[in-house]
Amino acid sequence: MVPHLITALTGPINELEQRILDTTPAIERWFRLEWMEHTPPFYSSVDIRNAGFKLAPVDTNLYPGGWNNLTPQMLPLAVQAAMAAIEKICPEARNLLVVPENHTRNSFYLSNLLQLKRIFHQAGLNVRFGSLSAEIKEPTTLNLPTGESITIEPLIRSDRRLGLKGFDPCTILLNNDLSAGLPGILEDLNEQYLLPPLHAGWSVRRKSTHFKAYEEVSKRFGKLLGVDPWLINPMFAQCGEVNFAQDLGMECLTSHVDGLLSKIKRKYKEYGINEKPFVVLKPDNGTYGMGIMTVRDAKELSALGRKAKTKMSTIKDGQALSEIIIQEGVLTNERVNDAVAEPVVYMMDRYVVGGFYRIHAERGVDENLNAPGASFVPLAFADSGRLPQPGEKPGSSSPNRFYMYGVIARLAMLAASYELEATDPNAEVYD
Repeated sequence: MVPHLITALTGPINELEQRILDTTPAIERWFRLEWMEHTPPFYSSVDIRNAGFKLAPVDTNLYPGGWNNLTPQMLPLAVQAAMAAIEKICPEARNLLVVPENHTRNSFYLSNLLQLKRIFHQAGLNVRFGSLSAEIKEPTTLNLPTGESITIEPLIRSDRRLGLKGFDPCTILLNNDLSAGLPGILEDLNEQYLLPPLHAGWSVRRKSTHFKAYEEVSKRFGKLLGVDPWLINPMFAQCGEVNFAQDLGMECLTSHVDGLLSKIKRKYKEYGINEKPFVVLKPDNGTYGMGIMTVRDAKELSALGRKAKTKMSTIKDGQALSEIIIQEGVLTNERVNDAVAEPVVYMMDRYVVGGFYRIHAERGVDENLNAPGASFVPLAFADSGRLPQPGEKPGSSSPNRFYMYGVIARLAMLAASYELEATDPNAEVYD
């Protein structure tokens, strides 16, 4: 089932779907050549918004949680991708150490860890969990509502290696986005593979760097398909020093919001789109749906109340919000049971392995859905996401729609690999 789209079945996105299906061999060859030159992130997830006239990634996560939302039918794809990824990095690997987030009481997050354990266990690895949290001083078993349990142990750092008591891993997988900074315990490791690398964490990473790389990718992909890259690319701007509580940097925000709204307005006019443009303010570093705000008019910024300013002052782990990306707002015109929905695509290595719809009954089409009250409905990727069906009417075939989502998600993953290369502190610099 393709979720109900409130736009008619004849919008630009259906034309784009047709163009993507017609160009599939060229697209797959293009990706293949890109992966010969660039290393994909070890794993990633991409939030996509489908406005009916535009389909674009709005967030790319390099430390995806939520693996528990993938259905059992999707697991074989994930296991196969995990095998391919590990084989490239450390073919003789026996032990995998997963370093989770510190919020150990969240049962949904723990279910995500268990799903990762299942995937890598099936891929032929012993998997254990080691926490960065000072609260974990001895092996701690946590019980889940499902009756399952998970044991989290304190990390042990020897001279140049990281492990657990009686457990020396070849590979360390971070499922912690390092929002609170780079822990010294993870630095200067010898002959151990840290995935993703430290500079993928939010203490270093910036969304504006990612979307600049994505802009480049979308231009080249647009040329390949013969389409306007705007149809798949959200425009953006960035402000580097903002403090909502002290009203600092508001001029920068106001002028960029104004400028971006004008650009969107021009594009809407060009395509005959009868919608009110909006932008979304987000932390340039950080996730978890915190510090996010929809703006339809720059004047709204000067009218913010104290409550709104407080909400926009801190992000995850109590970090102050000072760098902001102003992103073109992309409506979501998808529905699951009348609730607003957006697809989230999961990838491991260079492969799409599954995904789900994030749905939120209390949010509008122009609002952030990654918020308390969201729920998840699996996508049918496992059966069909990699097998498009030529000849079907655009917008009517779930394999074709999910294949298109997978293409857009892989473009964002490719942008992430460009981004990580550009920010790698150990990259060789050629004159």
